[in-house]
Amino acid sequence: MADTSMKTFSNANPGETATHYDQFFGSLYFEPYAIEVAKRIDPARIGVVLEIAAGTGRVTRHIREFISPNARLIASDISEEMLAVAKKKLSHLDIDWQHIDAQQLPFSDNSFDLVICCFGYMFVADKPKAFAEAYRVLRQGGHFIFTTWDKLENNPASFTSQCMAKQYLEEPLPASYDLPTSMSDENVIRSLLQDTGFSKLFIEKVKLFSASPSAKEAALGFVEGGSDYDEIRKRKPGSIDEIKIKLEKELADQLGDEPMTVPISALISQAWK
Repeated sequence: MADTSMKTFSNANPGETATHYDQFFGSLYFEPYAIEVAKRIDPARIGVVLEIAAGTGRVTRHIREFISPNARLIASDISEEMLAVAKKKLSHLDIDWQHIDAQQLPFSDNSFDLVICCFGYMFVADKPKAFAEAYRVLRQGGHFIFTTWDKLENNPASFTSQCMAKQYLEEPLPASYDLPTSMSDENVIRSLLQDTGFSKLFIEKVKLFSASPSAKEAALGFVEGGSDYDEIRKRKPGSIDEIKIKLEKELADQLGDEPMTVPISALISQAWK
């Protein structure tokens, strides 16, 4: 998951939700970091991999292509709808798909050489427990990689989208809408890892650029998929078309149009057991 606008879609059909999520937010936000994470894998040291919060398989594909053909990859998520999309897209690859909660991993101690989680831990209720589970299932010397989003203001397209949504809501957005950027503090991440037992750590802020074919397409993706706008649909449904026009203009003015260039920022954290 990502910033507030990158949260799970609220469309009525879960399958359509996951597909829409992958088509818009997957390419705009997740694909660039999927590539970055794969670069940090040492395939020579990997025999068994666990991916947590695999979503629609953006990172999964790069992991599978990067590690040895003989290595085993288990890709998991708490959302069966997301996994269904991933399975369909990557049916040609050797991947073991499993429906799993990161806070309770159904594996023995010291089972994996690598545990990866991209943009998932922000949404986990008990983060110390989830980190302890990742540590437990890693073998001695095993590698732990995960990504979390930087502050919302450092992801300007999503920041602009949320600001637009706030203009149409009389009440503040619920605190849960800030969850996607709730792990943007490097010191908090370091403390979590150290308290878990990890001693060798490396945390880096990685700024990249992504693109949308146009500001209009981006505005449509945010408004149709962002949970901010779900609240507006409930309270002021007649304003949605107006918002799309206004948001398109704001995004084009700030980030350009056809294509719209999008600066994105996230933290990539690594630790070794």
